[in-house]
Amino acid sequence: MIRIALLRHGHTEWNRAGRIQGSSDIPLDDDARKELRQFRLPAPWQHAELWSSPLTRAAETARIVAGRAPRIADALTEMHWGDWEGLRGADLLTQPDSGFRHIEDWGWDYRAPGGESPAELEDRLRPWLAGLTQDAVVVCHIGVMRVLLARAHGWNFAGGAPFRIKRNRLFLLTFSDGILTADPDPVRLERCG
Repeated sequence: MIRIALLRHGHTEWNRAGRIQGSSDIPLDDDARKELRQFRLPAPWQHAELWSSPLTRAAETARIVAGRAPRIADALTEMHWGDWEGLRGADLLTQPDSGFRHIEDWGWDYRAPGGESPAELEDRLRPWLAGLTQDAVVVCHIGVMRVLLARAHGWNFAGGAPFRIKRNRLFLLTFSDGILTADPDPVRLERCG
C-alpha cells in the first residue's frame, strides 16, 4: 500500500488571467513564490519521496514547500490542451461551435482539438503509479489531480465533482493492488514560523 499526497502548483500569470495552460511551461508568478515561502509540508509528509511534473511551475513549487529538489516524471505533465492552450475558457464558452465544455460535461474521452483526453492522461499516469515503491508527495497540475481523484472517487466527469481542488492543500490517496482510493478531507500545508 502506497500513500500519495497530491499538491497543486502555485499561481501563474496565466492562472490569474483564466488562460488554459496545459503543457505550456508557464512559470510561477512573483506573488505565488512569496505565498509559497510561507508554507511547508506537514510533518508526516516531510520525508516522503518528492515527485514533480517537469513543468517549471510544479518543480519550483515542490522545491519551495519541501526545501529540496523533486524527482521529475514526464507522466505528471499537465493534460495537453492542444489548440486551446493560451486561450481563456470563459471566451471559448461564449463561442457555441468551439466545443469547450465545463468539467461536469466532459466524460473520460473529452479532448480539446489537438489535445489529450482524461482517459489518455490516465493511461500515461498508470505506469508511473505502478512504479511507486514508497509514500510520495506529488506536486502537479489540476488536470492530473482531477484524473487521479476522479478515479479514486469513482467519478466519471459527469455531473458535479465529489471534490474541490484548492491550493496549499494535500489531497490524499491510497494506491494498493492497482486501485486508488481517496481520503475525504485534504490536509493543509503548515505555515512556516
